[in-house]
Amino acid sequence: MSVSEIEESYAEYADRMHRFEWLDRLFIGRYRQAQFGDVDGKVLDVACGIGTNFRYLPETVELVGIDISPEMLANAEKRLTKLGMEGTLREMNAQGLEFPDNSFDTVISALSTCTFPDPIAALREMNRICKPDGTIHLVEHGRSDVGPIARFQDWRADAHYAQSGCRWTQEPREVVESAGLSVKETTTGLFGVITTFEITPDRGVEQ
Repeated sequence: MSVSEIEESYAEYADRMHRFEWLDRLFIGRYRQAQFGDVDGKVLDVACGIGTNFRYLPETVELVGIDISPEMLANAEKRLTKLGMEGTLREMNAQGLEFPDNSFDTVISALSTCTFPDPIAALREMNRICKPDGTIHLVEHGRSDVGPIARFQDWRADAHYAQSGCRWTQEPREVVESAGLSVKETTTGLFGVITTFEITPDRGVEQ
């Protein structure tokens, strides 16, 4: 899907996503907590959506969230208010972040590379705007390493992409490797569906 098609798709269900957050907390919450619970400084949440990551962040961070969808951002603003958090939200394409180099201490993103038309460009942009002594934290999903689950994903992959613009069977490690990023730590869980990354910015990566 193109960026405009993804934006249109998000507009249709942004107001309904909160209904499924209990499932996210049940299955993915512990991965978000592990990756985002101890970040600090100026933090950029890329493709923040309705603000699902916000509850896992320390209260002390200086939060900036970006998303391509104004409808998602409207819901993220409500989330900030509900949590009593301060933050700045901006409509922006992750593949062309409108920030100078070395703008953030930490960059986070969850379940996002599967939707970017060019995930490598988006990852390189995260690398560019993160300070050299900062870190990039990702929680991503992809094809399970358990046969029956993987076969179900394969069967539904095209329909899932057509509905939500999500590449359900991507291989997150391959995407990160193709972007040329320096992975400090990576883990896999939830039957191989979830992969987490802690990445050290690399100024040698081609932009």
